[in-house]
Amino acid sequence: MAGPRVVVVGAGVVGAALAEELSAKGWDRITVVDQGPVPATGGSSSHAPGLVFQTNSSKTMTEMARYTVEKLSALGCFLQVGGLEVATTPERLRELRRRHGWATAWGVEAQLLGPDECVTRHSLLDRDRVLGGLFVPTDGLAKAVRAVDVQLARARDRGVRVLERQEVLDIRVVNGRVASVFTTGGEIPADVVVCCAGIWGPKVARMAGMSLPLTPLAHQLAWTGPVPDLAGQTEEAARPILRHQDADLYYRERFDRLGIGYYGHRPMPIAPEDIVSVDAAEVMPSMLPFTEDDFAPAWAETRSLLPGTRETKIEDGFNGLFSFTTDNMPLMGESPDVKGFWVAEAVWVTHSAGVGRAMAEWLADGHCSSFDLHECDVNRFEPHQLAPEYVQARGCQNYVEVYDVIHPLEPPATLRPLRTSPFYTRERELGAHFLEAGGWERPQWYESNAALLEGRDIPHPGDWAARHWSPIVAAEAQASRESVAMYDMTALKRIEVGGPGATAFLQRLSTGDVDKTVGSVTYCLLLDTDGGIRSDVTIARLGRDLYQVGANGNLDLDWFHRHAGDDVVIRDITAGTCCVGVWGPRARDVVAPLAGPDFAAGGVRYFRGTRGYVGSVPVTALRLSYIGELGWELYTTADLGAKLWDTLWEAGRPHGMIAGGRGAFNSLRLEKGYRSFGTDMTYEHDPWEAGLGFAVKPDKGEFIGRTALLQRRAAVRRRLTCLTIDGPEAVVMGKEPVYDGDHCVGYVTSAAYGYTIGKGIAYAWLPVELTEPGQTVHIGYFDRRIAAVVTAEPLFDPAMTRLRG
Repeated sequence: MAGPRVVVVGAGVVGAALAEELSAKGWDRITVVDQGPVPATGGSSSHAPGLVFQTNSSKTMTEMARYTVEKLSALGCFLQVGGLEVATTPERLRELRRRHGWATAWGVEAQLLGPDECVTRHSLLDRDRVLGGLFVPTDGLAKAVRAVDVQLARARDRGVRVLERQEVLDIRVVNGRVASVFTTGGEIPADVVVCCAGIWGPKVARMAGMSLPLTPLAHQLAWTGPVPDLAGQTEEAARPILRHQDADLYYRERFDRLGIGYYGHRPMPIAPEDIVSVDAAEVMPSMLPFTEDDFAPAWAETRSLLPGTRETKIEDGFNGLFSFTTDNMPLMGESPDVKGFWVAEAVWVTHSAGVGRAMAEWLADGHCSSFDLHECDVNRFEPHQLAPEYVQARGCQNYVEVYDVIHPLEPPATLRPLRTSPFYTRERELGAHFLEAGGWERPQWYESNAALLEGRDIPHPGDWAARHWSPIVAAEAQASRESVAMYDMTALKRIEVGGPGATAFLQRLSTGDVDKTVGSVTYCLLLDTDGGIRSDVTIARLGRDLYQVGANGNLDLDWFHRHAGDDVVIRDITAGTCCVGVWGPRARDVVAPLAGPDFAAGGVRYFRGTRGYVGSVPVTALRLSYIGELGWELYTTADLGAKLWDTLWEAGRPHGMIAGGRGAFNSLRLEKGYRSFGTDMTYEHDPWEAGLGFAVKPDKGEFIGRTALLQRRAAVRRRLTCLTIDGPEAVVMGKEPVYDGDHCVGYVTSAAYGYTIGKGIAYAWLPVELTEPGQTVHIGYFDRRIAAVVTAEPLFDPAMTRLRG
């Protein structure tokens, strides 16, 4: 017998994939349990229409979909008929070009088609309605129930036990660790429990004390009667699966009939506890009665787009339950409170095998090597994002927007404002245009700075990049370099680490040497055991056994908690504190008269910190700058935040001080080459590739990931590379493909216009051989190829004289 005792709750496509993948790694003490009959258990997998469109804005989701296609094809559970998305409006046609860029960037073959080519691929289309399309030849139809059956059969052959018609009643937890699962068939001992219960996931997770931000929502699927144009068709599907996203519709064939899926109706959420049992369901628990009135617009539009359907009628339909989350990403990982309780939830058939593989690697190897899971980790959420009202409201909004054209900066339309900094009132008075980050209202620019535009020649970035943009962004960036600006940095995560074991703890978790004098500030990385970057952080030593960590989000907090011993105290201090960055060549003129000699020339040096006062406000001051200018991050408690702002504002006005927004901030940080975790680098990248080798101190002693990292040093094949772009519309947005000739060789991460250097800036992952300064590549931006030149970084102040001044 090998491996721990594992109970997988749920025998749908995810549970079956996990059992198969985990048993393939040699674990054989696995039990899969489901309340329904296997393989059609009554959950979402049992009624899923099976359409697999691989293209996604997320690289991870696309890669998991691609693996699912490859695996299910090899198992005989996939009809590879291709996938066609059509545009009936100019806006959608432009969106399909963006989606083509994603597919290309992530390594999925895709083709842009004209109207005639679309009709050639799918002869039921009305040529006069279609402006163009996106065709992915490897998309198709997953046979979900067959996939369950085949994967469980393979798992059984390796010793996996499958128990059907046994409902999970409770999960026993002893001393903070799972011990067993109680079902209607008895108690099953367990060292590991993985919840793959789909729409019942929140109900099962609560048995282990875990809040799962998942909402089951009903989605309409209807079947036509015989379609004359499909008469005599002997193949289940001869044409591609079809999406008409302008009308929230998708289509698939079933011999001479069409299946029609519709997202355009009102959201219909249901609580997991209100889903009927397997025995009480008329057909199955996840299939609710069809509401014909909701479907009427879909049928009218279908008869217009596919004229052949005018000769038939709707014969059958149902409202099928699927899982939605607050950010449209799966929920994967271990409970923060109960060891051994894991979840793999909110996963559709499209990504099922990929998620199964990822979870198997995570469980068996301690980390996932096939996919970057930072967007999927269930511990990514802030506390407010687990509130039932928030979970349902955002889940319903995501249902409504599932096929909408969403701009990368588009803020949510509901539940705002949620989190506001102590500076919020002052920011509103200055005409801040707010976007949202982690629930925080964050200024993108300030209308009060419109007067700065006079005498400045501001390039326009083009229609798409100009959404959630104003020329004031450029003026704020330039003014920050010319005089001094205040930036609200409150939204950044702040973690306090203390106790007698704090220094040893941070030495073990980070790549930097933090065991330095009180007042030192260290930029370093958190790595996983494989040497991949989990986060980049700044660690300020405020006392012998006290540190403040500037982190990226809740995953860093979770990582700290998982590795802390009894001699370490960890506190998230974000909500109770605030931060303002005072940066620019005149920052010292503003701060020093208020704060004393430590802030004067010759005082606290770059990358040092101190505690003091700004006027009557006690502050923790760190001599850091995200924009590459002289200045400080000033922290205080939330109750004194407004006073801090007012004190600085009054002192700064004679020096031309402005408030700067996130738009300017992003431009300025890229001019300095500062990375942003989650965008520029993630779990799949190492420091050598990301240009962050300077943050690694291997000689300090052992730290998590050190051994693997040293082995990876000699195997660098790609690098995060600075590109510059000339021209009036030299702005891309991120996630675009990068070409060397006709071959896609990488993708863009961050991008902005550099208002100091007068060029567009894009960072991109490229093969090492294409990273020499002076080389030219091309960025695919909608229907254009934009020339970009590899350029040495940083682009601004490479000698660091302004920062250290």
